[in-house]
Amino acid sequence: MLNIQAQANVPTEFGEFKMMAFSEDDKNWMPHMALIAKNTDLEKPVNVRIHSECITGEVFHSQKCECGQQLNSAMQFMQENGGIIIYLRQEGRNIGIINKLKAYALQEKGFDTVQANLELGLPADDRDFGIAIEMLEKIGIKSLNLMTNNPEKIQIIKDSSINFNSRIPLQIKSNESSASYLKTKKDFFGHLLDDEN
Repeated sequence: MLNIQAQANVPTEFGEFKMMAFSEDDKNWMPHMALIAKNTDLEKPVNVRIHSECITGEVFHSQKCECGQQLNSAMQFMQENGGIIIYLRQEGRNIGIINKLKAYALQEKGFDTVQANLELGLPADDRDFGIAIEMLEKIGIKSLNLMTNNPEKIQIIKDSSINFNSRIPLQIKSNESSASYLKTKKDFFGHLLDDEN
C-alpha cells in the first residue's frame, strides 16, 4: 500500500507546487510523485495529468517523443487552472532506461516503438495506472478532468471510484524524429490525436 512519505512546497519556473512522495516505505529512492498546483480546489472536479517518467525526453530533451513538452505544458496548465500531476516512475512504458535504449537502437534499424519492445521480448506497454488511482484516492480526489490522449487512462478512471468528468486534450506538434512515434501511439494504442499532428 502506498503512503505519503514526505511533502513540501517547491517553487518551479511554472509556479509553486506541493510535491508529495508516495511509496510503500520511506527508504524508496524512486517514489511516485504528486505535484499539486497552488490554489487547487480539491472539492471541485480537479484537473489531473497522469504522466509516466521519461528521462530521455524530460531531462535530456530527446526529440524522439513529446514527453518533456507534455510535462511542461501540464505544469503550466495546472498553475493557470489548478490541478495535479501524478508522476509515475515507469520509465519507457515501464521497461526501464536500459531496455528503452536497446529499443531505441532497434528503432534506428527501422522498428517502430512497439515492434522494438516486442523484439526484445518485452510488452508493448507495461505501465500500471492503478497506482495513480491509489494516489488520487489518498489525496482525496472524488471527481476529475483528465488531461490525456490515452483512452486506457480514461477507462482506468471510469472503472475506479473517482468520477470522470471530462477530457482535456494534450497534443504536441510532431517533429521529424517524433512523427513515427506519434503515429504508433495513434495507430496501435488508439491515442486521440488529430491527423494534422
